[in-house]
Amino acid sequence: MTIKKLYSSSLPALAMTVSLALAAATVMSVQASAITSGTGITVASTTALHPGDVFTGVLAHTQPMHIVVALKLRNSDELDALVAAHQTLTPARFSSEHAPTQVQAQAVATYLTQMGFKNVVIAANHLLVSADGTAATAQAAFQTSFARVQTKDGRQAFANNSDAHMPATLQDSVLSVIGLQNAYVAHTFAQRAQLAQVKNLASAATIAPHDPTQFSSIYGGTGIPTAAGVTVGIITEGDMTQAVADLNTFTANNNLATVNTQVIYTGADSGDNSGNDEWSIDSQDIIGASGGQVGQLILYAAPSLTDADLLADFNAAEMANVAKVINVSIGGCETDTRSDGTAAASDQIFELAVAQGQTFSIATGDKGADECQNGGTTPSWPADSPYVVAVGGTTLNASTTTWSSETVWVDAGGSPSTFEPKPSWQNALVPGTKRGLPDIAMDADPNSGAEVYVNGGLEQWGGTSLASPIFVGLWARMIAIKGTSIGFAAPLLYQLPAASFHDITAGNNGGEVAKAGYDFASGRGSVILSVVASQLGVPSPLVANFSETAIGLVAKFTDTSTDSAGTITSHVWNFGDGGAPTTATNTSHLYPKAGAYTVSETVSDTAGYVIAKTTSVTIK
Repeated sequence: MTIKKLYSSSLPALAMTVSLALAAATVMSVQASAITSGTGITVASTTALHPGDVFTGVLAHTQPMHIVVALKLRNSDELDALVAAHQTLTPARFSSEHAPTQVQAQAVATYLTQMGFKNVVIAANHLLVSADGTAATAQAAFQTSFARVQTKDGRQAFANNSDAHMPATLQDSVLSVIGLQNAYVAHTFAQRAQLAQVKNLASAATIAPHDPTQFSSIYGGTGIPTAAGVTVGIITEGDMTQAVADLNTFTANNNLATVNTQVIYTGADSGDNSGNDEWSIDSQDIIGASGGQVGQLILYAAPSLTDADLLADFNAAEMANVAKVINVSIGGCETDTRSDGTAAASDQIFELAVAQGQTFSIATGDKGADECQNGGTTPSWPADSPYVVAVGGTTLNASTTTWSSETVWVDAGGSPSTFEPKPSWQNALVPGTKRGLPDIAMDADPNSGAEVYVNGGLEQWGGTSLASPIFVGLWARMIAIKGTSIGFAAPLLYQLPAASFHDITAGNNGGEVAKAGYDFASGRGSVILSVVASQLGVPSPLVANFSETAIGLVAKFTDTSTDSAGTITSHVWNFGDGGAPTTATNTSHLYPKAGAYTVSETVSDTAGYVIAKTTSVTIK
């Protein structure tokens, strides 16, 4: 096992410690006095408390705070079009066209330093600027106020109880400020099987736990090459010593080679080991599903599960661009992350990962259709991002080697996002206009879950914390077969024929119900690796194509799609201006104004193929 600490200022290639003297010499000074009524920009909204949480008084000015300022990507529309067209972004092009400039990042760093923040650090990609201060520092810098919060589960926390602002001179640079509240933090999704439940299921011999190595054959991996040579990442938190020791115990007891592990601490090692169960589930099930072997397993360890620390962890994995598939078994209520700007900031990081061919696989949570527990249907963040693979959960009925059936696990996360837009690759299969979760679903029920080593002992665990690592291990084998140029997994999963999945047609998660085809309870179903391997990269008999002509603000689109092996059954057009999709074969569209728009047509056929064509259309 090797260990790196990315927060150290001795690593200038990964993070840059800001010198106030240099900043003052190169960047125009920005004063807090510029934030007066009507002249500042809002960088974080007032924290909205959940029912049962209460403000208990003014927060002490000495309360330590670690904040992260997220900067805006440049030319974001062009980046969106590049991602939609499944093109690869080179580091040189990112730096020259899309990364925040050094001047922009330095201006933010200078402002924070002048306002009294310490340890001001610019990320190497200029996307994040982090700093340490106190409530008094943050109150002055962001013209906000803070209060103590007692959460309904008894935690003592803090939150900004008014909007936060920065000078208007930074409006073209700053996206959001994260770290002004810790009332709502992410949590892991590991669920331990209860002994009483296990005993009650004893008569159902096929609803039983599995050794992680068994998921390979159960999900169609027999005869498929292992993930040897493929680097896999895991987003983690705290101290990794025990998790790595448990992984070594797992491999030794299964006669597998010791895994080449690297721990990268993206902040100070907090010493927290409360997540040992989660990181053991993640690592052991990835190795099991991968066929018993990966090239390297990198654990990106954040000092805490606060939004600010997790953003830095995500960004570290994206900047390194070494692991092409990365597991995240962590999440929280999506509406909380919208109000404080975390969702917008993480979407930027995930979009950059997609643009360079990485896949973040993220568990959808274990609170059913309502992650926010407010009586509605709300999914979890960050699985709700359009730039990740969202993995839901099932109850698996299988022998040690053979799949029999699956139903929706009742606690598996899944529902439409309340604000994230539906990505183009979901157009043909997912109803509505918002991002649908999950994309796929794998075993998650603790009763049919995995037996893993935790703190040296063998324990039975589940949760969507199991489902996502299973997919990560399987997808790593696709990378081994097809090469790292395979790119982002999600669009490929939607292009595969229906036979590539076990369609989950029974069960519900308390708000969404399984049915034939895609549904918000189980997505497209669970992966059959052998079919995916045979179909992925094989030229589709279905080819999506269209021509377009534009006169003024009206564009006419003519379908020219072909299908050599079936019959085209549906067309879904998305015009790129926020308008509603249409399902006509040929169509026209009135645009609101001149500009460049990303247009997609998604077609599906009787053989279960779903293919899209995306192009940029200029309206003059």
